[in-house]
Amino acid sequence: MKNKNERTLVLLKPDAVQRNLIGEIVSRFERAGLKIIAMKFLLPTKEQAYKHYVKNEEEIEALGNRSIEGKRKNGVEVTMDPKVLGQSIIDRLVEFLSHSPVVALVLEGSNSIPIVRKMVGSTEPLNSDVGTIRGDYTIDSYALADDDNRAVRNLIHASANEFDADYEIKAWFNDNEIYTYKNIRDAVLYDERFN
Repeated sequence: MKNKNERTLVLLKPDAVQRNLIGEIVSRFERAGLKIIAMKFLLPTKEQAYKHYVKNEEEIEALGNRSIEGKRKNGVEVTMDPKVLGQSIIDRLVEFLSHSPVVALVLEGSNSIPIVRKMVGSTEPLNSDVGTIRGDYTIDSYALADDDNRAVRNLIHASANEFDADYEIKAWFNDNEIYTYKNIRDAVLYDERFN
């Protein structure tokens, strides 16, 4: 099977930065064989955070519908309009992402998108397996976040698919901030002559 080299965006959210977990989390990606090709430390504006979370207006209602479905599975009846609920979730996410510095990374490697998603764990930390970043470093849940009317503190964002990765990378980095280079790990992982 041919190597499928991909790029993916990772954001270390304010809770990861505030808890001094930057090095710990980044080292996990590097140890897995992923290469950092862009990295910056910044305080996002609300506009930048909104652009990150909303790729198109249909996503707001879809987010609301997913939230309603999840709540119903847990026995909670929801009567709120999906678009209103989706917008309230987006507002909380934007507020959280823009209130403290974050670290934005572009990682590159074979099948980097599914690998990073597996390493990060479930979006809800409560459902993340031990051994994942969220499972090892946070205990937050949707219920706690809803009770406090805030975004879930899940440490990290990772692109869900190739479309999202392409969109999100462009939202956080200019082309001249992304570097393509070879390192010895590339030869060990991808060069057939080495095997």
